[in-house]
Formats: sequence, structure tokens, C-alpha cells
Amino acid sequence: MLSPADYYHLVRDTFHAHGDPNIAQFQMAYMRYQYEYFGLKMPAWTALTKEIHRAHGLPEGTDLQELARLCFDDEHREMQYFAIETLQKALIKQPAEFIDFLEEIILEKSWWDTVDWIASKLVGAHFRRYPDLILPVTERWMASGQLWLQRTCLIFQLTYKDNTDADLLFRYIRQVADSKEFFLQKGAGWALRQYSKTDPTAVRHFLDNTRVSPLTRREGGKYC
Repeated sequence: MLSPADYYHLVRDTFHAHGDPNIAQFQMAYMRYQYEYFGLKMPAWTALTKEIHRAHGLPEGTDLQELARLCFDDEHREMQYFAIETLQKALIKQPAEFIDFLEEIILEKSWWDTVDWIASKLVGAHFRRYPDLILPVTERWMASGQLWLQRTCLIFQLTYKDNTDADLLFRYIRQVADSKEFFLQKGAGWALRQYSKTDPTAVRHFLDNTRVSPLTRREGGKYC
């Protein structure tokens, strides 16, 4: 197995070699020039990632976390995508305390593209395996006042369907109802809209009896 540093350089060199500067300019503009890009669209970087994983395997333990940290330190956004994809592939083997590392990367180079992926795919899946973590961790995150941790609390159940803790979701939406943060109000609406596919009556009752932002109401009520 490659060392984390060698693995990182392999990924970086591979992505750089396959990037398209013209695509990169479009990607950087779309993301408000917050990050550099190699110029790899999703089908390209996912295919390269699969090849790298197949050839070199998935790091384990502290090597996995070190590789992810190196990727998150990189200025190119595709490196963060590689890290999250790699963490997702290795998630099933992680212990309960891995939630602390997920919190760490939520707060690194935070924007909707990475946070939403981590929240709905990684945090959501980790909480399914360790449900006793849900209440203490999400209560702490909500109390932190940190935008991206709070958004994670709103959307980690997006794929839960009948297993959604609706009371918890509704409680957290009420807690951010007065926030002016677009990403919280949009996230609340997204969570409600998704849950309305499972229980439209509960969502309609919530919206009819709860003061929420116009954005949350508009987004959350689309299907009910």
C-alpha cells in the first residue's frame, strides 16, 4: 500500500494529466472562484478514482484520514471530491468515533458541494450504523451555531424515508426558522420536500402550523 503522501501525489498527478483547462475555467466561475480546478467533470474524475482504487486499494485507519487531509489541503476541488469518494467507500469499516473526523472535513473548505455530499451520504450512513450518536452529536452541532454543521443536521436524513425521525427534523427546522442564512432555509426546505415524498400529510401539517421562512415553505411544500 502506498503511503498517504505517495497516494496523494499519485492522485494529483493523474487528475492533472487528464484535466482540461477550458473546463476548469468554467468550473471555477461556477463556484465563484473559491477553488482551483483541474478541469475534470464528474464522469471523468469518478472513472479515474475507480481506476486508482482498483489499482492501489483503500487506505485504512490513520492512513485513510491522513490521505483525506492531504486532499483537503490541496487547492484543487477535485482532490476534495476524491477524498470524499474514498471515505465513502471505506465508511463501513469505520468505528463510531469516526464521526469526529467527518465533522472535521465538514468544516474544511466548506461549501454546498462537499457539505451536502458528506451530510447525506457519509454522516447519514454513519448514523444509521451508530444511531446512539444521532442525538448527542446533532444537538451539539445545532448548538454550535456553525452554518455547515447545522445544515448537516437538517439534511442527514434525506435518504431515510420511513426511518426519518420527523420530530427531530421538525425541531431542528424550528430552531433555524429565524436565521437569515440562505443555506439553512434552503436546506430545511429540501429536507421537508424529501420527507414529503414519504409522509406528505405530516409535512403539510408542519407547514400549516409552523412559522418558517418563505423559502423553506416554498421548497418544502412542493409535493404536498
